[in-house]
Amino acid sequence: MYTIENDHLKIEVHEKGAELCSILNKKNNLEYIWQADPAIWGSSAPNLFPVIGVLKDGFFKFEGERYEMPKHGLIRNNPQIHLKERSQNQLVFEYIYSTETLKLYPFKFNFKIAFTLREQKLEVSHHIINLDSREMLFSLGGHPAFNIQHLEGEKISDYFLEFDHELSLNTFPLNEAGLVKNEAQPFTENDTKLWLTKNIFDHDALIFKNIASKKVSLNSKKYGKWLSLTYSDFKNLGVWAKPGAPYVCIEPWLGIADTEDTDQNFKNKEGLLSLSPAGEYTAEYTIEIH
Repeated sequence: MYTIENDHLKIEVHEKGAELCSILNKKNNLEYIWQADPAIWGSSAPNLFPVIGVLKDGFFKFEGERYEMPKHGLIRNNPQIHLKERSQNQLVFEYIYSTETLKLYPFKFNFKIAFTLREQKLEVSHHIINLDSREMLFSLGGHPAFNIQHLEGEKISDYFLEFDHELSLNTFPLNEAGLVKNEAQPFTENDTKLWLTKNIFDHDALIFKNIASKKVSLNSKKYGKWLSLTYSDFKNLGVWAKPGAPYVCIEPWLGIADTEDTDQNFKNKEGLLSLSPAGEYTAEYTIEIH
């Protein structure tokens, strides 16, 4: 576990998976990150690379070979990630491909993730380098889970997400296997608010493709704004929790889980990014505590 802090915030990151596991607000002494209760959901903020969500039947095909990979990819829960750099306000973790990763994913890569404190903001920056001699295909995303029901007497239904402008949103439901259905379902119309009702996640995550808003806040109708998340580098947004649980995941994504009708050819997977040999890619989201 590694810790950095300033006058406003104290954060902790597990070396395993380079997983953010705490944002403590020094002003009110409240914890803003879900504490990974295994009885409900045993993660806090997994890092998603080089896939997001599930693969159909747990595998994909690439140039005649079959590759099996766990849900959300290679970084989540990985004990091989190590701290690369540390300063007063920043932690940088690194993971480089190995003979073992090449059995699961056919590309050579360098994955870095940096956590940087600036006043009341935490910047989470991903840096991907293609070490291969061919074009590299990948997805990238965050999965931070934020506590709700901070204070006595609050209910889930007291909380809502508020986007920075009005949106008409469609969501793409998941089937029982976690695959994305092709039929979009209308969800909001010309609204800024998404209320966190008790049953909102009964059918799994809400998936908003190509979302126009790039900033969303988590608010309580009783106590106002708790935090906001800015994700200008990310095209899609997932919102999820275990039904009835006292947290909500706000997930910026570059990519998406497999669709029901996928042919499992990795080159055809929806939402993949491509990176030329020796190319570098950076994407960042920022959490601001209010």
